[in-house]
Amino acid sequence: MKSKLISTRVQDSASIDEAIRLGLARDGGLYVPEGFPQYAVDEFYQHENLADFAAPLLAPFFQESSLLIDRNFCQQVFSFPMPLYSLSENTYILELFHGPTLSFKDFGARFFAHCLQHLLQKPTTVLVATSGDTGSAVASALHNKKGIRGIILFPKDKISLRQQSQITCWGDNIHAIAISGNFDQCQQLVKQAFAQTENQDILTTANSINIARLLPQMVFYAYTSIQMVKLHKKPANFIVPSGNLGNVTACYWAKEAGFPIDEIHIANNANKVLSDYLSSGVYHPAPSVKTLANAMDVGDPSNLERLIHLFPSFVAFKNNMDVESVQDEEIKTALIDCYKKYNYILCPHTATAYHRLHSVDKTKPWIIAATAHPVKFNELIEDLLDISIPIPTTLANMLAKEQKYTEIEPVYASLQHILTTDS
Repeated sequence: MKSKLISTRVQDSASIDEAIRLGLARDGGLYVPEGFPQYAVDEFYQHENLADFAAPLLAPFFQESSLLIDRNFCQQVFSFPMPLYSLSENTYILELFHGPTLSFKDFGARFFAHCLQHLLQKPTTVLVATSGDTGSAVASALHNKKGIRGIILFPKDKISLRQQSQITCWGDNIHAIAISGNFDQCQQLVKQAFAQTENQDILTTANSINIARLLPQMVFYAYTSIQMVKLHKKPANFIVPSGNLGNVTACYWAKEAGFPIDEIHIANNANKVLSDYLSSGVYHPAPSVKTLANAMDVGDPSNLERLIHLFPSFVAFKNNMDVESVQDEEIKTALIDCYKKYNYILCPHTATAYHRLHSVDKTKPWIIAATAHPVKFNELIEDLLDISIPIPTTLANMLAKEQKYTEIEPVYASLQHILTTDS
């Protein structure tokens, strides 16, 4: 397999190294693999260690790269656990939140940071929009990386206080920018910045727009699917909480590459543009709605282009999508139900996926992707469940630091001034 990437809009192609440096394709689309490796899946059953599993999975995408994606590289990224917690005989929670900032995005952010550091030829600014967890994961991964400046845009007053602390505590080469608006306006500012030709040589993104964020997330689903076959002699079925649709795209990619995955269900919050698109056949981005699952408050999901690109027609796309929009009251009910039944504490995003269990075939093994640690949402959960969640040391250290951020209106000229200011 050649590691060439093509744009979802067909007018551009790039090597994997170029795609990581550019972030967004030159024609405005998103980079996707030209084809997926057809692995000898049986060979993956021998790998219990996550880094040992990840290296042969990811290496084919980098055959023509200057990067060596081997076990040593993967050990730097997959250095924290990804445990599978059994709720019942056929229901599991895949805990993806044991990294330094307590969300699944730590894996992709660290992979991206290690790739970029090896590829760096000149000082680079990494521009990121966050709806909650991406910003802290990227800030942590890039902090004090030589030759890299990280600029993190977050919507002011629309993320949890602990999420904000995790984004704004770094200083040094990390610059947090509070936007007086919503996540979609943050994301639009990023896209405007990339549309300016004067920025193209100095700018890249660590949002899930960047393929280096998504490829390592394939490991979640490929690895867990093998574990399910070992346990149940059946393929895995996943329920994935989704906002910008990057994580679930990685799940579809793992299935496309031949790993034993059957059904994939998508859980949205009240931001239901994907459900509406499937119903009408016409895509209408919508202003994002604030919900309890704030990291999924996305009204114009970037990775929808990648999902659509996987299928030859809208009919095929629709037939392969199973999406449900989960409202705030249903999130609360799910949080309470899971705690009462299993003494297990979910985050509000994972609760949207838990809610979806009511409609699945329970004779099959189901895995819920748990995307964030519940301690990040203590304001909601501790009051709702009448509990106190112990604070992990890594988070306590971040909360103790001074918050540093600049506040701007969602106007591109304000961002451009920051981009062109040396620091």
